[in-house]
Amino acid sequence: MTAYALAHVHSVEFGPDIVEYLERVDATLEPFGGRFLVHGGGVETVEGSWGQDLIVIEFPDREQARAWYDSPAYQEILELRTRHMKADVVFAQGVPAGYRGSDALKH
Repeated sequence: MTAYALAHVHSVEFGPDIVEYLERVDATLEPFGGRFLVHGGGVETVEGSWGQDLIVIEFPDREQARAWYDSPAYQEILELRTRHMKADVVFAQGVPAGYRGSDALKH
């Protein structure tokens, strides 16, 4: 089932390391079927408070999301981001087609 890597970005120090990270990250996603769905900008806060940006990357399943994050290719560039970005990063499981909010009551 589809899974997502989400980053709630609080701050970014934009510079050469972030540029290098952005230039290299797509190649790390491809072997795991990952693709950006949301990559910053356009966030409108309607309730609560929010940081700077939201990033959403879709994967075929959670195993592929974890395999991407743990891969040598991604681990090689991870510090380029973490040294210059404060963010909360999580993996979230998607729901099947036809899912309804009330389905949560069945668990």
